[in-house]
Amino acid sequence: MSGDRPTMPPVRLPSDAELARDALRAPLLDRAVRLARWAGEGTPVGVGGELLAEQLRAAAELLGLAGDEDGVAYAADAWQYALDTGLVEFTEDEDARDDLGEDEPCGTAVAGEELTTLTSGSPAGILDVWLTGLESVLADAAAPDLGELAEALADGGELDLDALDWNPEEEADFLDGILGNLYMLTVLDAGSTERPVPLPALAASLIVPDDMGEPTDDILEEVSDAMMRLDDQFRLLEPTGLVEYQPVDEALIEEVDGEGHIRESVDAVDSEKPEEEDVSRYGMVSLTPLGLFAVRSRMLDAGVDAPAVGDLAGQGADVLLAALPGYPEPAARAETEAWLARRTPLDAARELLAAARGTDPEAPARRLACQQTLALTGPEAEPALREVLDDRELGGLARVWLTERGAAGVPEPDEAMVFWLTVDTIAAQLATDGDSEELQALVTDLVGRHAGFFDTAWRVDHPATAEVLEAMSRLHPEKKVAKEARKAAYKARSRH
Repeated sequence: MSGDRPTMPPVRLPSDAELARDALRAPLLDRAVRLARWAGEGTPVGVGGELLAEQLRAAAELLGLAGDEDGVAYAADAWQYALDTGLVEFTEDEDARDDLGEDEPCGTAVAGEELTTLTSGSPAGILDVWLTGLESVLADAAAPDLGELAEALADGGELDLDALDWNPEEEADFLDGILGNLYMLTVLDAGSTERPVPLPALAASLIVPDDMGEPTDDILEEVSDAMMRLDDQFRLLEPTGLVEYQPVDEALIEEVDGEGHIRESVDAVDSEKPEEEDVSRYGMVSLTPLGLFAVRSRMLDAGVDAPAVGDLAGQGADVLLAALPGYPEPAARAETEAWLARRTPLDAARELLAAARGTDPEAPARRLACQQTLALTGPEAEPALREVLDDRELGGLARVWLTERGAAGVPEPDEAMVFWLTVDTIAAQLATDGDSEELQALVTDLVGRHAGFFDTAWRVDHPATAEVLEAMSRLHPEKKVAKEARKAAYKARSRH
């Protein structure tokens, strides 16, 4: 794994079989499948495989959309999706006249080979078809409005991009960035797809600079414009099954020079403590489990390291322990359980303990991850813990494990081991959580229970001793104690 490769938090995904079922239930794919079966062994169609006017009406009737004012448009979208995914294949008639009218057939459409994939293929095959269709819809979502496109056509039928004020790469990057941020928010929320994100907060996450305190009027206007673009895009994407979306309340939208704008200031929406009935009017969106799968797949294709829980089950303990400190707690536990399920408790414990050794800067976090992983093992692991009781690096955590399980004959640790384990534990927490409130409470309690703590601590033969003592000087609320910690840190550095 490259050191400069972007890394995302791990995501928990359903099985391919569950995701494939979700894909088949997605409205757009479901409609496309029904139209592919309807096309059968041959249906006359127009230029590019498009359905003729009468056929579109029949397709809308078939899909149960005849009573919807947009039914014909939805049928056309489903047919195009079927063509894009290979559910329908189009062959142009070589003998077709060049002067055919718009509503005259010029070729034949038949059910495509991918229809068989959906009916008798593997879950992975079904998901491949769905991803192909999603890419075509994402391209449509990033495209300009067709009405604007027609107005922007210059003389001679060439597109004037300056007049259109649309950059295809920038628009695609913007939508990718939005989906990436939505993915991150979902994964950090323990993979929950049930808590939607307010559209203003999502748009602001990509537009408002991190170091900006109060957004300027120009920034707020940019956020408002982005919300309207996203409203159109998410309406288009929802039938794919990628997202669940509650659109912007039409009553909040006003027309200015033919363009939609949010009438009320998005600045009024408090994304931290929103009143649900108010913020929901500005649009709410969430990735579905299928959406998490899709965004992760696209990230992997783009070279982003986007792990999924379960990826490490077949890896060695060294890989597991290196990764776990960066995982959110629910994902870390799930990954650990998957890893342990492939091994006997005794073999797992021996492998974990061997991987936890070391004096490198990452070693304390590795040992903490080892201790947390061992906590999930059963009594069968006990011999492995007893084997390392005399090990300076592992003896302390081994005693903790044995004592917590009420094991007999556990020798008391000497003072050197107690202090070494203390320094190692604080170093691990600094590496994983920084100067957290929990660590501050631990430091305060530790110093309060051990008189003369720093007189002994600076002598601990641990690579992180000076760093830990310096951190304790920052974290302890009493100035006198903080001064003692700084002196001890200086002594520890001088000692080395």
